[in-house]
Amino acid sequence: MTAHAYAGNTAIAGIGATEFSKRSGRSELRLALEACVNALEDAGVAPEQVSGLSTFTMETNPESDVMRSLGIKELTHFSRVHFGGGAPCGTVQLAAMAVNEGVADYVLCYRAFNERSGHRFGTGVQDRAPGHTAEEASYAWTSPFGLLTPASWIAMFATRIMHEYGVTSEDFGRVAVADRRHAATNPAAWFYEQPITLEDHQNSRWIVEPLHLLDCCQETDGGQAILVTSLERARDLRQPPVVIEGAAQGMAEDQQMMRSFFRDEITGLPEMGVCARQIWETSGLGPDDVQTAVIYDHFTPFVLPQLEEFGFCKPGEAKDFIADGNIELGGRLPINTHGGQLGEGYLHGMNGIAEGVRQVRGTSYNQVDDVEHVLVTGGTGVPTSALLLGGA
Repeated sequence: MTAHAYAGNTAIAGIGATEFSKRSGRSELRLALEACVNALEDAGVAPEQVSGLSTFTMETNPESDVMRSLGIKELTHFSRVHFGGGAPCGTVQLAAMAVNEGVADYVLCYRAFNERSGHRFGTGVQDRAPGHTAEEASYAWTSPFGLLTPASWIAMFATRIMHEYGVTSEDFGRVAVADRRHAATNPAAWFYEQPITLEDHQNSRWIVEPLHLLDCCQETDGGQAILVTSLERARDLRQPPVVIEGAAQGMAEDQQMMRSFFRDEITGLPEMGVCARQIWETSGLGPDDVQTAVIYDHFTPFVLPQLEEFGFCKPGEAKDFIADGNIELGGRLPINTHGGQLGEGYLHGMNGIAEGVRQVRGTSYNQVDDVEHVLVTGGTGVPTSALLLGGA
């Protein structure tokens, strides 16, 4: 694979967020604007310098409204990435490509929603009338069997992982315990000062067996924005530049939206494997070069195959990697040092990119020692994306 031209030549210059809450009391547009303003202030960039916007197809805030409300004069690039939680790192990749090609100088990537007080994604399709699009029709293969919500879809994969590799509910619980321990020392996290024990996890109510309540991510109101520019420009701004060393999107054979049950094997995440191959080949680095990672954790079971797809351990060995304490502070690969989507907030992974930036800058509330490279992954069970970030 030819190295991506933007890798090493583009950077994240600013990050900004709202608070993470269960009832924001503001419109989704207001949340997006607050996050974007905070990202611009973080970098020391004026709105009129921005010439690109990148977001999600699920985003409710049109680029024209964001542009006008921020005071951006004109846009030469605007793009959207599909597949919900699979999109976050993809928005940054498109921004980096636009910057590197000279299409835009500064690109804001943003995501904002009232996902707790407004439309709740956890309800899945159970209250949705059947539609006539190909995407909606595809649910007909699984909905008649009661697979109507994200938790029910992930439970199918989790059950197979447990059967194939001897993984237990306690193994999933150790992910939740680590995330909540990290969130407990992050004042921005919803579950600040609220760690849990493995016993708490095991005693939490069933959602869909084998998923307990504490295996499932939060529903959050909030917004997050990321400002991307060239490494050359970023060197002259307020914050130390965080280099985009690699970025990838991935979709694999027989892919479906969180319901790829018809593959020969459903214990791995081949779409994440597509991302991993690109990240390592583009950057010239490998798993041993990464000091910490932000692993997408909407449901704990899918943390395990991500560790395996990126080569931190072999297939079937993630449970042992986790049990040995490797994902906690002081371990081989501390993950989700902000608390993840289980502990800090669920913003389709955009807040995870911000934590990756903080780790490279050295400003995380749970700072890992001597960070040079940070891996960030997008959503699992869907076509997805990933980033590798590093210092200048």
